[in-house]
Amino acid sequence: MSNREELITVIGGGLAGSEAAWQAAERGLKVRLSEMRPARPTPAHTTSNLGEIVCSNSLKSDEPGTAPFLLKEELRRGRSLLIRIAHQVAVPAGAALAVDREKFSEEVTRALLSHPNIEVVREEMTSLPAEGAVVIATGPLTSPALSSEIARLTGSSQLYFYDAISPIVDAETINHQIAYRAARYDKGGPDYINCPMSEEQYDLFYDALTTAESVPLHEFEKTAYFEACLPIEEIARRGRDTLRYGPMKPVGLIDPRTQKMPFAVVQLRQENLLADSYNLVGFQNHLRFGEQKRVLRLIPGLEEAEFLRFGQVHRNTFICAPALLTETLQMRTAPRILFAGQISGVEGYIEAMATGFLAGVNASEIARGRTPLPAPRRTAMGSLANYIANADVKNFQPMNITFALLPPLDEADRRRLRKKMDRRRLQVETALRDFEDWRARYLG
Repeated sequence: MSNREELITVIGGGLAGSEAAWQAAERGLKVRLSEMRPARPTPAHTTSNLGEIVCSNSLKSDEPGTAPFLLKEELRRGRSLLIRIAHQVAVPAGAALAVDREKFSEEVTRALLSHPNIEVVREEMTSLPAEGAVVIATGPLTSPALSSEIARLTGSSQLYFYDAISPIVDAETINHQIAYRAARYDKGGPDYINCPMSEEQYDLFYDALTTAESVPLHEFEKTAYFEACLPIEEIARRGRDTLRYGPMKPVGLIDPRTQKMPFAVVQLRQENLLADSYNLVGFQNHLRFGEQKRVLRLIPGLEEAEFLRFGQVHRNTFICAPALLTETLQMRTAPRILFAGQISGVEGYIEAMATGFLAGVNASEIARGRTPLPAPRRTAMGSLANYIANADVKNFQPMNITFALLPPLDEADRRRLRKKMDRRRLQVETALRDFEDWRARYLG
């Protein structure tokens, strides 16, 4: 193996790229970490630091028994650089892990620059190295030149630049005393869950939706929305009945309790094979998460809904990962190339760190001529990687870690553990046991 093949190239110095570089370097590999800032700035970043956190400073809940806790605990046990620094610069945030963003990126930069196996190069990469393992972790603001190179590598139809995401609710929190199953005009099976509205309920929902507070747009997001993914609040502003002729069209959806057609209907579509989560059809939006929760709970049947993911509409560069990647984050057609972070098809800070962790570890195996071993399916990392590699290609969207991504418990455990809290506690315990076994065999 040549020296060039033993060198790992990491493109992008954000959360995923920084963690990937550290993991590979800690395993004795030489790493070339390429970050285009400050030579080529982005509209969102304000410094040239590595690992800069652009938006919220929260790394979500660190309360035992939650999915974000599980992912962070796996990172802690895997000796993640970024999680260690996050705890060092943590600020009070209740049950969440939140950080001082400036100190966080400063410490990440200091650690990477001082590592003897890491060379940080400040230049824009417009093409990929011809040899050696390569981790692409360039995030949602990948430069146009490199985006073109990735499009050439993956096929232009597999690279997206605009993200429209509908909210997802926990199936167990839908009130089926109100919501009912039906297909429009009874065509096909009753696959959709329908939340009916009276005229009075619709008026209340409409007023709340059109006056709710939106997320402020960055300059790079201030572009005309595509008609195909208009935020629902923008559709509503075109006229009071516009929603009733669009995503809330009630025609053909007779309520079996009244034998009448509702004034409006919100349809929920099954999100996965487990049928434990449903998305609100056509409800992509740009509202603040707190506002979404308030407004969407005005929908009959969703008064107590728990949201696994809120809606979003924003600029985002990401690949259609299930068409391109394996569970080890390697390209199916070019196994020496790996993707990590938001460009790989995940949302969230800890999700970026986790995929960076996996990419760095797996790139090290590739550089040494070995075959990478996927993270166990029952772990949070393994479940994220499984989603990336095996989600539905047609409707693929970046995803946060949730229990919906983890394998379900067997039927005996589900019957034995009546409370959701107990079931989730068992899933966490199982995941960490599998992670420890994998760590001992694979991570060293």
